[in-house]
Amino acid sequence: MLLKDYKINFFNSLKNIQDEQEIESFFFILTEYLHNLKRVDVALNPNFELSDAEVDKWNTILAQLQQEKPIQYITGEAWFYGLRFEVNENTLIPRPETEELVEWILNSSITQHPSPINILDIGTGTGCIPISLKANLPQANVSAIDISEKALEVAKRNAELNKVEINFIQTNILEVEDLSQLPSPIIHHPSSYNIIVSNPPYVRNLEKQEIKKNVLDYEPHLALFVEDTDALLFYRKIAQLALKNLSPNGLLFFEINQYLGKETVELLENLGFKNIELKKDIYGNDRMIRCSI
Repeated sequence: MLLKDYKINFFNSLKNIQDEQEIESFFFILTEYLHNLKRVDVALNPNFELSDAEVDKWNTILAQLQQEKPIQYITGEAWFYGLRFEVNENTLIPRPETEELVEWILNSSITQHPSPINILDIGTGTGCIPISLKANLPQANVSAIDISEKALEVAKRNAELNKVEINFIQTNILEVEDLSQLPSPIIHHPSSYNIIVSNPPYVRNLEKQEIKKNVLDYEPHLALFVEDTDALLFYRKIAQLALKNLSPNGLLFFEINQYLGKETVELLENLGFKNIELKKDIYGNDRMIRCSI
């Protein structure tokens, strides 16, 4: 079968699930994944023929896409801030909104300081935030926490893939009383951090009906959901720790629930944080906060 003929079947099989632009994106991701053919290569090879075994591979993947399995979990990779990351069902798929958070951190004046700075990412998942920061701030000392051993295994491989050194720590942040006492192979752990950043679980159970099937059925709920009765649990805990362990000129960054911007700002104000800035993402949603002590 010719690839161009299979493309027609591919589009027809997914047209009731995804929009045309998304289907086209999937198709060309898969031509590169399965055949090492970029979009231009496909155009230059209109008579590219698929073997029976290759058609079987396409059909297997097509069946997964029809079940709305994220294509990143099918190919095992995602791109974030210009870097390639391994992903699997133990990690959230990195999102464009989080790239905006990384950009905001990198554009902060504190990152322009010539001397080394200490950065801590809490709830690291794939490691996309600390790895992207370290890749752009090679002088920084970067640590990252996650409760999931399997997620940290992925994050460590991603650090190796992108040739950066990150101090990864497995712990439950809700049980930590002082960030300077984190379990760590580093002998002299930082007593304070210039930047603390977190994209913690923030989706309330009441919002599940808004979540698409490809997220709800496949991405790890541990990294997504919080109880309706205490939706700001992680923000409160991390902010309390930041009060102890953020350096005098340091900054705390959060990615937040778009519906709880006002409540998150009030939480930080009540704890005594200053210079609180609520920022919208590219979609116009309240998505991130920066503040200092």
